[in-house]
Amino acid sequence: MERHYRKHLLRSRPRNNDFQRFGNMNRMIYETDRRCVDELRMDLHTFSKLCSMLRATGRLHDTRNVSVDEMVAVFLNVLAHHKKNRVIQNDFYRSGETISRYFNAVLGSVLCLQNELLPVHENSTDERWKWFKNCLGALDGTYIRLHVPEADKPRYRTRKNEIATNVLGVCSQDMQFIYVLPGWEGSAADSRILRDAISRRHGLRVPHGKR
Repeated sequence: MERHYRKHLLRSRPRNNDFQRFGNMNRMIYETDRRCVDELRMDLHTFSKLCSMLRATGRLHDTRNVSVDEMVAVFLNVLAHHKKNRVIQNDFYRSGETISRYFNAVLGSVLCLQNELLPVHENSTDERWKWFKNCLGALDGTYIRLHVPEADKPRYRTRKNEIATNVLGVCSQDMQFIYVLPGWEGSAADSRILRDAISRRHGLRVPHGKR
């Protein structure tokens, strides 16, 4: 009797997962625009348009078990909430390998849309574009969580009360990293880290007359 119950449970589990996965996707994306924005940081129209663009690249398509919508939802959910693979497994009822594989697939497809999503309009007549002419790239700081000794935690505690290191990254106009400065404590201000990067002997160098 017990063996029969176990076999029945194993056979029914995939169906239950499919049902729960469908319900989760429906609530997360298709129920309301507000819920979609909360979960994915974009409304349903924008989400649908992004999925269509990614399909058009030819690198992303529905598989037998996973739709493009679900792949993109996984990708956006990770980015929006900094969720770990294990948490996403529970949210989408997928294995860790599946989550990792399709996250990277969507990432590769998004990078292929670089010229379409981030076009360079050197001769644009848009008044707003004048502020970006001659730009060489972009820079920003990001927090990376880490474990430190108890005595060092106050220095690494961020404004969001997380223990992390503050890393400065600089990329060129074609989205290639050209400079990275790791090692600063999470409590350090971005301006302080930028000053350090510029003042170093082999630090960040910006050509004169450029911004």
